[in-house]
Amino acid sequence: MLSDKDRIFTNIYGLKDKSLKGAQSRGCWDGTKGILEKGKDWIIEEMKASGLRGRGGAGFSTGIKWSFMPKEVGDRPHYLVINADEGEPGTCKDREIMRNDPHTLIEGALIASFAMQAHACYIYIRGEFVREAEALQAAIDECYANKMIGQNNVHGWDFDFYVHRGAGAYVCGEETALIESLEGKKGQPRLKPPFPAGSGLYGCPTTVNNVESIAVAPEILRRGGSWFAGIGRENNTGTKLYGISGHVNNPCVVEDAMGITMKELLEKHCGGVIGGWDNLMAVIPGGSSVPVMTKEMCDNAIMDFDGLREHGSGLGTAAVIVMKKDTDIIKAITRLSDFYHHESCGQCTPCREGTGWMQRMMHRMVVGNATVEEIDLLEAVTRQVEGNTICALGDAAAWPIQGLIKHFRPEMEARIAAYNAAKNAAA
Repeated sequence: MLSDKDRIFTNIYGLKDKSLKGAQSRGCWDGTKGILEKGKDWIIEEMKASGLRGRGGAGFSTGIKWSFMPKEVGDRPHYLVINADEGEPGTCKDREIMRNDPHTLIEGALIASFAMQAHACYIYIRGEFVREAEALQAAIDECYANKMIGQNNVHGWDFDFYVHRGAGAYVCGEETALIESLEGKKGQPRLKPPFPAGSGLYGCPTTVNNVESIAVAPEILRRGGSWFAGIGRENNTGTKLYGISGHVNNPCVVEDAMGITMKELLEKHCGGVIGGWDNLMAVIPGGSSVPVMTKEMCDNAIMDFDGLREHGSGLGTAAVIVMKKDTDIIKAITRLSDFYHHESCGQCTPCREGTGWMQRMMHRMVVGNATVEEIDLLEAVTRQVEGNTICALGDAAAWPIQGLIKHFRPEMEARIAAYNAAKNAAA
């Protein structure tokens, strides 16, 4: 259990003053200049020592990612890009940081930009996040006015922070599609290599990081990487924002230690599953793109990257979607198929055609208008999409269906049998 003294986000619910003065009273911007004076190499090494893994879903080491940037600035400027698109269904953590604790993010952006020798940072905010963009821009304006950022600021590193509003495309959450959109082009993923650290925004060295990954950096550097590494489990260190929605008594966003069990997370922070733990049917533990887990798997599941991988799922964005026993699980996964079909950019044939195939087959599975053999055909289609696309949207569309077939095939077969029985009775 995470103690209050180890919480990084002290105003995640917006109950306290979120102005610059209020943020400083809670420890933000404390000793920032001293952190920069220790040098970029020290910062990157401390981030590596902390064990922080990217909070946007992939879970790649943040310190190592920062170290990929060229050591010296040549003819091309360096850029930091913050991914605040947060389009994954069920995910709702980054918006709380921007809305209620924006100075953690701005300070983190300054430090991260210095570590990568970037003088400019662009944050790409989901178009629907109107109030979040307003709150962040107000905090940025306040920082400019008080010389916390900008040219000739009090920290000694010239730094500009730009807010860019997206237009609501889920695929722009993929880092290279986000960069394309930032450049004013159609939001479609790029082939890699080259990777953004070599050729990113405007063909310049670029690092793309999630909001939470950047916002936790200042506190890690103030307290030391070993402090952060001492929370959670090995290879799954630190604190994490979990967003819990669905059939719980108290849906919420909460910060707790990595390695907390799913049962403790739901019962301690959410008042438990509606109707009690035994009324739980399934959980999608990391946003809609990870495979669903059954109640039996959830009984002892650990909420971190490795703990959920052991159950064939993933932590993703830690967006926990809870479903009780009377949920139509086939209909729920079909709704996700609708989403991924709608959001496919159409660049890759397996995704463009496959998401449509999967959606149409799932709509038949909902009513049972199919044969048992077609369940195997549906899984075969998901395998042809998975791993055969430029970005991970194809995987995201395939995995929920694979999880459904793996764990809830009897329900699918029963639906087909009931449909055929009703059809024969009517005939």
